[in-house]
Amino acid sequence: MSTARERWLNEGLKVLAEEGAAGIRIDRIAARLHLSKGSFHHHFDGAEGYKKALLAHFEQLSIRTLENAIAEVGATAGAREILAHLTKLVQPGGTGLYCPELDIALRAWATWDAEVRAVQTRLDQARLSALQRVWRSAVPGDEEARTAALLPYLIAVGATVVFPPVDADELRDLYELLLPLVPDGMTPPA
Repeated sequence: MSTARERWLNEGLKVLAEEGAAGIRIDRIAARLHLSKGSFHHHFDGAEGYKKALLAHFEQLSIRTLENAIAEVGATAGAREILAHLTKLVQPGGTGLYCPELDIALRAWATWDAEVRAVQTRLDQARLSALQRVWRSAVPGDEEARTAALLPYLIAVGATVVFPPVDADELRDLYELLLPLVPDGMTPPA
């Protein structure tokens, strides 16, 4: 990805987090970046092309961030160790795994735009699937792993939609309360 294209997309995510979907206007983003509209048209096929690229960028970035965080712990780590690592990555400032303003904006946009709703659906499914894989080593079956994955995920989603959103430090404290409840792992059948 070219540097200018990446700047357009990253700035679009900042604008989305700050102002919602209505703030994503090419002239305003160009001014913030000190780039020309010609630069925009060089990298994107109009506003609709930018929207598609922005959504794809956010989706890929979100999934990659979670998958990389899980992989950092190692393939042999148990659910509690992985979830403890993910908990540490919940940091203030919208970095890492918890970006409430961006999640709020995307969920709001998804209420009236089918394309955004499809991205949000895929994103929710990918995040839950990743958490379900983490839990699979600690519970007897896939159904239990999905249920266990729902708890931390729904806490995160709920934390973003209350007003004001729960800050990262408080969310991390909530997760730390849950960590002792996570089984160390499955005991092999006798």
